[in-house]
Amino acid sequence: MVAETVLTPSDLIWPMFVTEGRGVEEPIGSLPGVSRWSIDRLVEQAREARRLGIPCVALFPNTPSDLRTEDGAEALNPDNLMCRAIRAVKDAVPDVGVLTDVALDPYTAHGHDGIVDGADYVLNDETSKVLVEQTLVQATAGADIVAPSDMMDGRVGAIRQALEREGHVNVQIMAYAAKYASAFYGPFREAVGSRGLLKGDKKSYQMDPRNAEEALREVALDLAEGADYVMVKPGLPYLDIVRRVKERFEVPVFAYQVSGEYAMIEAAAAAGAGDRDALVIETLTSFKRAGCVGVLTYHAPLAARLLSDG
Repeated sequence: MVAETVLTPSDLIWPMFVTEGRGVEEPIGSLPGVSRWSIDRLVEQAREARRLGIPCVALFPNTPSDLRTEDGAEALNPDNLMCRAIRAVKDAVPDVGVLTDVALDPYTAHGHDGIVDGADYVLNDETSKVLVEQTLVQATAGADIVAPSDMMDGRVGAIRQALEREGHVNVQIMAYAAKYASAFYGPFREAVGSRGLLKGDKKSYQMDPRNAEEALREVALDLAEGADYVMVKPGLPYLDIVRRVKERFEVPVFAYQVSGEYAMIEAAAAAGAGDRDALVIETLTSFKRAGCVGVLTYHAPLAARLLSDG
């Protein structure tokens, strides 16, 4: 009766991995309980999201290796895996929101989020131009929310202008505004097929984990350029950033409970070090208490069932 924070299924966004084929479910070794789904099976999961009261799914493609190139050109193919998945989900469950990742790492042979030079340094302006085209391809396919996760400077403004110019006025932008160069992303890279491809690291464009004021500057820039709301990533190690962003800007703030965080909870539960259900609900509640309006989490279906049963 006096609880200050209430967690519900409508606070959750369910990240899903899509792969080629039909009738395919590929378990991801470093993410126990999470699989890559072919599009037909992905649609089944989207229907389950609706049944559970989860309002939005986030899609991430596992692009076949033969389609990965230095320039990530497959990202601009209107019939690529991501676009086909968007159309299938929106056709089957139009009332479930579809959030799409705008970045090139699922499409590049080198595993970086953008176009690189001869020294494998990501080029900001050249990358932003490609991201705009990628966004328009996804918006045309039916994406409700585009989420630039690349951390290039200026890309939010360019994306907003392009969406308005091309008539996609209702497509929203969730900016990965404070995305840190974190050690917690390993299982995700396996899930999208980029593990082992990365040359160097992403520290030249993702944020230094030691910095907090920089996060506020990044958020301010993305909001000024037209972002509808912002994300902090990863989640639990950066709840202080969530709180500061919420208090400073008073806008909707999301967090991504990333793959490494999920894997730690699963490992603790498997080792008998904690109760999985209790760990899931407590950590997700902490996001809301810190100021999040929503959380991307691989535990979304489990959490929704627990909250509904409770």
